[in-house]
Amino acid sequence: MGTDSGVRFEEVPRPRGEEVLSRPAIEFLVLLHRHFESRRAELVAQRGGFRRIIAEGGRPTFPRETEEIRTAKWSVPPPPPDLVDRRVEITGPVDRKMIINALNSGARVFMADFEDAHSPTWSATVRGQVNVADAVRRRISYTSLDGKEYRLNDHVATLMVRPRGWHLSERNFEVDGRPISASLFDFGLFLFHNAAELRRRGSGPYLYLPKLEHYREARLWNDVFDATEHALDLPGGTIRATALIETLPAAFQMDEILWELRTHSVGLNCGRWDYLFSFIKQFEDVPTARFPDRSRLTMSTPFLTAYSHLLIRTCHRRGAHAMGGMAAQIPIKEDPEANARAIALVAADKEREVAAGHDGTWVAHPGLVPVAMEIFDRHMPTPNQIGRPDPAPAPGPEQLLEVPVGPITADGVQKNARAALRYVESWLRGIGCVPIDHLMEDAATAEIARSQLWQWVHHDARLDDGRPVDLLLVRKAFSDERDRFLQEPEGSSRAPSLDRAGAILDEAVASPRLIGFITERAYRELEEPREEGAV
Repeated sequence: MGTDSGVRFEEVPRPRGEEVLSRPAIEFLVLLHRHFESRRAELVAQRGGFRRIIAEGGRPTFPRETEEIRTAKWSVPPPPPDLVDRRVEITGPVDRKMIINALNSGARVFMADFEDAHSPTWSATVRGQVNVADAVRRRISYTSLDGKEYRLNDHVATLMVRPRGWHLSERNFEVDGRPISASLFDFGLFLFHNAAELRRRGSGPYLYLPKLEHYREARLWNDVFDATEHALDLPGGTIRATALIETLPAAFQMDEILWELRTHSVGLNCGRWDYLFSFIKQFEDVPTARFPDRSRLTMSTPFLTAYSHLLIRTCHRRGAHAMGGMAAQIPIKEDPEANARAIALVAADKEREVAAGHDGTWVAHPGLVPVAMEIFDRHMPTPNQIGRPDPAPAPGPEQLLEVPVGPITADGVQKNARAALRYVESWLRGIGCVPIDHLMEDAATAEIARSQLWQWVHHDARLDDGRPVDLLLVRKAFSDERDRFLQEPEGSSRAPSLDRAGAILDEAVASPRLIGFITERAYRELEEPREEGAV
């Protein structure tokens, strides 16, 4: 269907999709697209300079043209009252039940995720906006097929929203013959429908910004924020955003990203899994770069420790929150001993984060909120640690670019094949947040798993037993996982999506170049999810 303003979009999902895609909302999206699309496309096309420096044998460093920003004394505005204390944040998809459970979890903040935890089918994306709007107005409820009802508690977490990254498009909504930016689509609908209501309720439109690779991309977001505040008659600085530092190029521009967001800045976050994926991408052309098994890449790995330290130091110099990374574990009810081991891993990770100086952390499951909360309450009696001094010297390029070393094992190959295959299979069916081996996995899992497999194959890696990690070995790992999957209760019914996932991943691993994002490749093969429960 279409309108008289050069817009074409797929049939509005029902029920209630017409509330989201109202004529005024569509006109606002058109305004954003026509004003910012050419800049967005140009910035995405310019990505790759950091990788080319490494490929040519150079050593990237902090941008010379912004040295004055890094050395000058300046700070971002103080956070709004409901973001002063962010000690535990929970993340999750925009499914109706998930939103309710996350808001009720006891966390300080809930990040509703249209990005890595979201499979962007048209119906799920539009209904996600309905769900967010209902949550803002505290009218959200859900009834499952077995009759269980879900409603909000009196006290809920502060809401933040993560739109999709600048590199993605929303193919189901075109303006002047071109798909709209997925970032502008997600952001525009959230702001148009909820900014005024959030302000009326004493909060505001708060965002997480993913996948930035350059400070100019943060500048574009800032200009979008300014234009939106003007168009929607919002006071300047109403929109507040935390930028995820989850690409290696962005780690060299933390000051600049905070500076470009100016009055809208409210912190940075360590997006550790996507950061690993980005590191592999940037070293794509260096055959000696071979990561060890994913399980060995903990935050105590030197290059990750340096990245975390630099983020904390940078944020606190500028009066901004330095948010820690994700605890992806989920409770293991059927095995108390395994559950105790998992909780111990989470506790150790959160102890490390709060001791390092982080102002808060992420969890993926409500069951982990009390664990993380107790640790931050015990070690951080103040609302945050922004004022905590850091006498240690700042990490430099050598520390940030130190390639990790360690063994590559057959078990590591198999686990990567398992995680990537199971996640992409679910993603193709419209499920973007998937429990795999007692971890709540999202798109970052598939990216790091398949990029490691690509790196090992194309950089002539060998297992610790001497065998080469070649395409034959990886294909056997995928085949073994496919066979295991088909033996499970619902395996046979998922054979079509399993086979499509296998073909996509085989293409990605066999490709002579590392494919940019697996979700871009898989996007055209998405299925519409089956509706479950009542709105």
